[in-house]
Amino acid sequence: MQSGEQGAFTSTPVVDALWQEAQRLRQPMVDFTQRLIQTPSLPGQEGAIAQVVVAEMEALGYDDMRIDEAGNVIGLIKATTGGTGPAKSLMFNTHLDHVDVGDHSIWPYPPYDGVVSNGEIWGRGASDLKGSLACHVYAGALLKRAGLPLPNDVYVVGVVQEELGGAGSAVLAENLQVDYVVIGEPSYNKIALGHRGRIEIMATITGKSVHASVPNSGINPLYSMSRFLQAIEQMTFEVDPDNPDLGPTSIAPTLITTDQTSKNVVPGQCTVILDVRNSPVDDEERVLARVREVLQSSLQDGATGTADVPDTVLTTYTGITRVLHGHGPFGASADNPFSREVLRIVGGALRREVPTQMWRFATDAGFFVHKGMKVIGFGPGYEHVIHTIDERISIDMM
Repeated sequence: MQSGEQGAFTSTPVVDALWQEAQRLRQPMVDFTQRLIQTPSLPGQEGAIAQVVVAEMEALGYDDMRIDEAGNVIGLIKATTGGTGPAKSLMFNTHLDHVDVGDHSIWPYPPYDGVVSNGEIWGRGASDLKGSLACHVYAGALLKRAGLPLPNDVYVVGVVQEELGGAGSAVLAENLQVDYVVIGEPSYNKIALGHRGRIEIMATITGKSVHASVPNSGINPLYSMSRFLQAIEQMTFEVDPDNPDLGPTSIAPTLITTDQTSKNVVPGQCTVILDVRNSPVDDEERVLARVREVLQSSLQDGATGTADVPDTVLTTYTGITRVLHGHGPFGASADNPFSREVLRIVGGALRREVPTQMWRFATDAGFFVHKGMKVIGFGPGYEHVIHTIDERISIDMM
């Protein structure tokens, strides 16, 4: 890739200037990451860390910073020039919350200490997603300090309740329209071009509860449930022709319960949770219709059944409530014009060829795709350590 091919922000002098300034900001960024990890922020309890982020943005000279109605932090670096084309805006999106730490005593380092060891920062949220949040906040500072002409508004946001279903990004997508979104979930600094969505389906089969000594006088829903689960195991979906790299939609039964705790009673009701990871071609309505068809064909001996997508009701620490139904999918092929441009720009900035990938997990991307924004994923961090006691992030990768 020749420097003349890369445009204003990826020409060699500009890239060199950005790298030099980034080196000067390296230690302050590490210190900030440690402070973020040292500020617990479970879902619904993000108020304290929101204040930490706003204070850092203010100290770094952001043009504007605020906390919105949902409790999301929104920082803004304003465009300094109109550029040569239509104005575009960009959002860097990470989340403020993290999953629980569990038993503190089994962690290699205390989960809220932010210990630096062998070039890595350890602790809950290091890779998911406080390290990436720190990178985004300091990327804004980098743009300010480099003094380069900036043709686009750049938003840096930290959203709430991503770990529970995305209430923060749902509100953000309703109120802040941008052209491009970078989701900072860990990708080993590869370009993530998509992921399947997530739909949770609750299927319930109802029979007739009786004493286990007279099973023939009741209707045992477990027999119909066993037929249903076997049918689910055999269910297949076609690959989305527009997003073949995502693979087909999958369904996995995860939790099964009955309405009984006594071992000598035939249950009257049995419920299973199905975790659906859907490609864009299989929306909620289509998947649910197929599951209901299989369910009805599995019922026997007078049993009845229902299958629905339960509401996820989330209330943020500021009191805003949203009713959500899982995460939406998104995807782009590596050879479409948008992806090629992203790869060209990022490759020029990082001075190397940048591979692509598809995330195995779901993110908040679907909220923004639904509103017509173009989305990619790109972030430091190790996917295999998130939600584990070995969570950490490489400073060099950051």
